[in-house]
Amino acid sequence: MILEQFKLDGKVALVTGAGTGLGQGISIGLADAGADIVGVDYAEMPETKAQVEAMGRRFFSVVTNLMSIEPIQGILSQVLLKFGKIDILVNNAGGSRRADALDVTEKDWDEMMNLNVKTVFFLSQAMARQFIRQGNGGKIINITSIHSFHGGFQLTPFVAAKSGVGGITRLLANEWAKYNININAIAPGYIATESTAWLRNDSHRNSEILGRIPSGRWGMPDDIQGATVFLASAASGYINGYTIAVDGGWLAR
Repeated sequence: MILEQFKLDGKVALVTGAGTGLGQGISIGLADAGADIVGVDYAEMPETKAQVEAMGRRFFSVVTNLMSIEPIQGILSQVLLKFGKIDILVNNAGGSRRADALDVTEKDWDEMMNLNVKTVFFLSQAMARQFIRQGNGGKIINITSIHSFHGGFQLTPFVAAKSGVGGITRLLANEWAKYNININAIAPGYIATESTAWLRNDSHRNSEILGRIPSGRWGMPDDIQGATVFLASAASGYINGYTIAVDGGWLAR
């Protein structure tokens, strides 16, 4: 019986940043569990689409720029026109820029805060309003970072934004639980994606990172799938406002 609660058959999941990396892995994991996928990204997502459809699930692509909140209502309208409902939101899209705190510009700050926290909140708000209209509750999963726990270096706007996402995850869980909406977060550790290739190619930094990870390896996008499917499913119905670290033990050191 318990395995039935992990199934997402008949569900519609919207995943931002679905074209590559974590977003692609998350989309494939949710599709494998039974969900149809709405992928949102700034470019077309042919690889993600092909892999989702190979599992017999539907993939609907929405190409837009999430640096502002202007596209949000249009995204929701397209989803409802295509599927008639939405059940799961994964706020995965994000970005970072490395610079000493003394050198961070207002433009850097505003763009990283807009993408990493402002859009996350207002997209969650729009989807929560739809969940309430539908009357069946819903699931929201925010992708934060282990850096929201320990700070890191040269990532000031990113750390500020991801820490903010952790905060609003807890706050919204308090407000929206009465509507049967679960909102939780996943904090990935060091994951092997295109955006971290430069770190893996730097032998010194790569050695430092691996030396700190008890599992002794970089994570893969597939490693995020289990936590995502769990938080998107009925199996996590009594979990709300919590952040799960998927980091190979990094934060335990």
